[in-house]
Amino acid sequence: MPQQPFNSDEHSNPAPKGRLRAWAQSAKWYLSPMSLRMVALGFSAGLPLLLVLGTLGFRLRESGIDRTTIGFLSWVGLVYAFKWLWSPLVDSLNLPWLGARLGKRRAWLLLSQCLLVLGLIGMASLDPSQQLSALVGAALFVTLASATQDIALDAFRIESAPAENQGALAAMYQTGYRLGMIWAGAGALWLAQRAQDHLSGHQASQAWQVSYLLMAASMGVGILATCLSHTPQESASTPDSADQNTNPIITVKTTWLERCERLLIAPFKDFFARFGWRALLILLLISTYRISDIVMGVMANPFYSDMGYSKDEIAMVSKVFGVVMTLFGAFLGGILTQQWGVIRVLMWGAALSALSNLLFAWLSLLDHQVWALVGVICADNLSGGIASAAFIAFLSGLTRIEYSASQYALLSSLMIAAPQWLAGFSGLFVDHFGYTQFFIATALMGLPVLVLVAWAAPMTQTPAHTR
Repeated sequence: MPQQPFNSDEHSNPAPKGRLRAWAQSAKWYLSPMSLRMVALGFSAGLPLLLVLGTLGFRLRESGIDRTTIGFLSWVGLVYAFKWLWSPLVDSLNLPWLGARLGKRRAWLLLSQCLLVLGLIGMASLDPSQQLSALVGAALFVTLASATQDIALDAFRIESAPAENQGALAAMYQTGYRLGMIWAGAGALWLAQRAQDHLSGHQASQAWQVSYLLMAASMGVGILATCLSHTPQESASTPDSADQNTNPIITVKTTWLERCERLLIAPFKDFFARFGWRALLILLLISTYRISDIVMGVMANPFYSDMGYSKDEIAMVSKVFGVVMTLFGAFLGGILTQQWGVIRVLMWGAALSALSNLLFAWLSLLDHQVWALVGVICADNLSGGIASAAFIAFLSGLTRIEYSASQYALLSSLMIAAPQWLAGFSGLFVDHFGYTQFFIATALMGLPVLVLVAWAAPMTQTPAHTR
């Protein structure tokens, strides 16, 4: 049903008498069953990311792999940038047997989650120092399954709430996502250290095997949430077939070429038709918004290792302080998005993310100082939570319900394509210039983003967010 135009600032100036009621209503939404399930599903989505990127980087560095190689291996994450290639398949194909019992979105979620478990078990069984190529292959498999889960989950989330509640739902998703990342980062390090304490010193690789096996078991959180969730109202037709009340994807009267056009071209054609020339600026903003975080993140764990921080110290700081600040940042970002509007919070998130990278540059100038690590990680998680909640709401507002999986996959893929490619050279940069210059450079990358937010983001207020 058509909704009002997507106006990201529609809640920016509520009447004084209704302000307290609006804030209370925003807070109440977080306690709904739908929102709570989104935390668990977000956890499932965030878990694999660091296991093929950040945590894997720490594992590789500890195994003696050089930083340049670690940087290039981060290109495994480029799989996320191309998930739009198979997103139309996830958007339209109802899986046999599973689809009839769980619905299209939940069926794809369950399949991808089970594949993730298998892939993580494969990564657990391989030693980087002896089987690096096989480990990279297993990481690629995990990334493919994870990207497929993201496609289905983004569509599931967008279809589970009206446009005015997307900010809050995005915040709950982001909360779970960040918790999954923390568990896959700090939790995996903590588990590896505990396992290593019970093994002889020369068997560190076995400790990582234990850690990754427990990460595979942790996917049970998302699997359980998928099984307990309710199937959202899924679009049965595209705009081209609205008058016929049929689904052109499955009708026998359409040709193979017409089906391909509706699967592969229509979602992206619709996006450009709605935004016109402004789509290019919007896509440029999307492709650069998280560049500071993504490029810096590849070298974060090698940096901790080279600075002499132990797995326990990193786990403790990230687990205790990082969790608190992540939760606070995600909730604050969601509420501010509802009250101030997406664009204003989008600007603040971009600025804070760039500034937090300067704190890492400061940290690199110090000796082994745990208190400084606490402050830097707190600031980084707070800014990341605010920025991510606003950005997810921004992307959600750009999609049309008929193509929610395809369009969101395209937009979120663009978010990481250029930054992830650039991040592959991060190890080479650090080897030549050092960590301090690297963190300063990543902070400077955020300056053009502020200009793009001010210029391109307001252009999204005119086209309608059709649900």
